[in-house]
Amino acid sequence: MAGNEKERDEVTYEVVEHIGILAAYPTGWKKELNRVAWNGNPPKFDLRDWDENHEHMSRGITLHQEEAKSLRELLTAIEL
Repeated sequence: MAGNEKERDEVTYEVVEHIGILAAYPTGWKKELNRVAWNGNPPKFDLRDWDENHEHMSRGITLHQEEAKSLRELLTAIEL
């Protein structure tokens, strides 16, 4: 069956800009907002947990610039 299985494409990434840390955990992982270029594409805003060396990550969300602007508007419109 191994001959019939599709190879998984390797995901490549580059943290282009570190914007900030939202939370730090005792494990050394941090929830960060960065601009990340995925698979050689232009960078997007990216929110996810990373290990201290940016070698491993959790699932997260990526936002285009217009989506990030919309999120900012929504957050400023509510009382936190």
